[in-house]
Amino acid sequence: MNHRLNGVAPLTHSGLIRAQGDDAAKFLHNQLTNDFVLLGQNEARLAGFCTSKGRMQASFIGFKRSPTDLLLLCSKDILAATLKRLSMFVLRAKVRLSDASDDFALYGLCGDAVENAIKNKSLSVENIWAKADFDDISLVRLHPADGVPRALWVALAGSPAPAGVAIPAELWAWSEVRSGIATVTAPIVEAFVPQMLNYESVGGVNFKKGCYPGQEVVARSQFRGTLKRRAYLAHADVAMHVGSDLFIVSDDQPCGTVAQAAAAPTGGYDAIVSMQISAFETGDVRLGAVNGHLLTLSAAPYPLLADI
Repeated sequence: MNHRLNGVAPLTHSGLIRAQGDDAAKFLHNQLTNDFVLLGQNEARLAGFCTSKGRMQASFIGFKRSPTDLLLLCSKDILAATLKRLSMFVLRAKVRLSDASDDFALYGLCGDAVENAIKNKSLSVENIWAKADFDDISLVRLHPADGVPRALWVALAGSPAPAGVAIPAELWAWSEVRSGIATVTAPIVEAFVPQMLNYESVGGVNFKKGCYPGQEVVARSQFRGTLKRRAYLAHADVAMHVGSDLFIVSDDQPCGTVAQAAAAPTGGYDAIVSMQISAFETGDVRLGAVNGHLLTLSAAPYPLLADI
């Protein structure tokens, strides 16, 4: 285990959108890339909210507190705009959308903190995206970072913090990068279809559900074998920033984009980068310019769903 990644961090850069009402699950099902109608009480969903052109304008981790009460975790910097956009589609649906960020406390758990939370409550959240509820708290199992278990802790505001050593938010941010699953933030709104961030490979897209905005584009990208960009991990000795362009030496047109980045505890920066598959295969990708800093690239830390 990476012993640096062991403890509890407040998730200060995340917020919550709440959907309440008889049509809450159906409404989200019709707007997002994943199935929320069949979402069980013991599971969560990764999902994207796309434009009509299939470009992701937000990403969520969503789950039910009850059959008529759902929460969507997203980046706080796009929450207000996303809530406004989603609200435009409510029309006659029996659902009320609100910003519930102040109603809940959000924490990220890693390492022993995850194991202790599960053990102390006799919870069964071994599988990725599994959820368990206890004492008005929801615990969601997330993808690991370098093999270290991670989980999301959502409690009512004012609840005691989960047990565990406090770790800085910056270290949690690094664990998010190392998990290989990017969160949509302001600099990359409408930059990617879900597959460019590997969302279909980590449970973020359901190809069997009904229509949603951008569904035809997302499906066509998958079923016609036209995927030309994927998400990978990258390391650099210099700072990387979300939205920065990537280049290969032989082309002055960008081959990719930094999707998420964080300072690495051992020095330098780690990032999730979305780029042309052919550029990754060259192994010679530069940050910011054709003569920019050379990136050290590696594959995503999970298997990719093959083109269908």
